[in-house]
Amino acid sequence: MGMLGKIFTWWDGATIGTSLGLRGANRVGQDALGNVYYTGKALPDGRLRRSVIYVGANDASRVPPEWHAWLHHSIVDLPDESLPPVRRWEKEARPNLTGTTAAYRPAGALEQGGKRAAATGDYEAWSPDAA
Repeated sequence: MGMLGKIFTWWDGATIGTSLGLRGANRVGQDALGNVYYTGKALPDGRLRRSVIYVGANDASRVPPEWHAWLHHSIVDLPDESLPPVRRWEKEARPNLTGTTAAYRPAGALEQGGKRAAATGDYEAWSPDAA
C-alpha cells in the first residue's frame, strides 16, 4: 500500500498514526495469522501497553485466544512461555465469518431461499383483543 493509502485507510493494516504511536515499542511476537505484537510505554498502573498490528483487515476476531489473553494482561508472559501446549482435541481459532460467504445461514435465511419450516401447531399468537 502506498503512502496515501497509509494516510487515509484504517481498515487494512496500520495507519501512519498507529505507526507513530509504536515508535520505541518492542516487537515481542507474531501469531500464525501473521499479526505482530508489541509492548510499548508504561500504562498509569505500571504495566506495559500491549498492541497488535493486523495483517490484512483490522478485525479483532482474527486475534487467536492465547494472544487475546496476552493483550488484555490475563497472562503475564508471552503465550508460548506461559500457556500449556495445545491439546489434540482443541480446535483452531477462526475469525468471525459474519458477512462472508462462509457465514452460517440456516434453512429459513433469505440467502437460502427464505422458506421456513411450517409451524408445529404448539404456538398460539398473542392478540391484545383476546386479553
